[in-house]
Amino acid sequence: MNDLGTSTPQTEAAPVTAKRSAARDALLDLKARIGKSVLGQDHLVESMLIALLANGNLLIESLPGLAKTRAVKTLAKNLAADLSRVQFTPDLLPSDVTGAEIYVQTDKGGQFQFQKGPIFANLVLADEINRAPAKVQSALLEAMEERQVTVAGKTYKMPDLFMVLATENPIEQEGTYSLPEAQLDRFLMHVVITYPDEATEGEIIRLNREENAQKPKDHSAEPAPVPQQAILNARGEIDGVFVSDLAQKYIVDIIYATRFPGRYGDPLGKWIQVGASPRGSLAIDRCARVRAWLDGQEFVTPDHVRAVVHDCLRHRLILSYEAVSQGVNADQVIDKITELVAAA
Repeated sequence: MNDLGTSTPQTEAAPVTAKRSAARDALLDLKARIGKSVLGQDHLVESMLIALLANGNLLIESLPGLAKTRAVKTLAKNLAADLSRVQFTPDLLPSDVTGAEIYVQTDKGGQFQFQKGPIFANLVLADEINRAPAKVQSALLEAMEERQVTVAGKTYKMPDLFMVLATENPIEQEGTYSLPEAQLDRFLMHVVITYPDEATEGEIIRLNREENAQKPKDHSAEPAPVPQQAILNARGEIDGVFVSDLAQKYIVDIIYATRFPGRYGDPLGKWIQVGASPRGSLAIDRCARVRAWLDGQEFVTPDHVRAVVHDCLRHRLILSYEAVSQGVNADQVIDKITELVAAA
């Protein structure tokens, strides 16, 4: 019996268990490697891995200097994957992201050829995404959702391993553009990271000092990057993580609490103007299964759902004027929902 009172499905013994253990060990090793270089941001590191394993995209929000870019670069360094970085600016064009057809001279005469943009990489760092106008931001929508780009009537597929990691600075106002709700909804998770504690701050200073003082490294001594196939194998195993009817009902009840908050009375009924779309329930389901798999469990519990619900929903809720005027934020609303919605 599992934690939700239902029978855990039987699996065929040894080979499945061995494969699951090997894939999980590879991912936990990747997590440990990133953690050695990105101090005090355990939640960010874990969220990057969850989004990667769930085949989704990640929006990272924090004040400047909290290792957003460093974390993404460290992930790419320890994973056998290509990384491209796009610095979003107000003068950026859609073709600067997706690529464009250019006219070239060949042996057969002049013809148009598609030159791929930086979006065609395994990991795409969209730095300060809210600095580009909606026209450029919309260029990402098809790639993020459909895993393809259409240019001049032709469709170009993205790599099997593909993820957009976008960053934004919440305190910048001049020269920024709010992300459209349609684009926000395409991010699997929205992670908000904060300052490290005092002890970690000291470790960061020491690490930076040691890195600056080090002689050129012997890269041959570094461990080999985790292969992409390990990620793809892990995804296959995560697809087999069991979600009981009760766990699924708990996810649905949370989503419906965002759509019909009046059922739970005040103040929740007055805080939400627009609730989460079906992408919200799909995000919670996928991320909860990844969280269970990383914990070495074969089924989802309410704790796994609660562990990911804030990151999956905070960007999908539109709060009412009353909530904003009272200083209530999305995290507080989600706290109230998890308090009121019972796990069966």
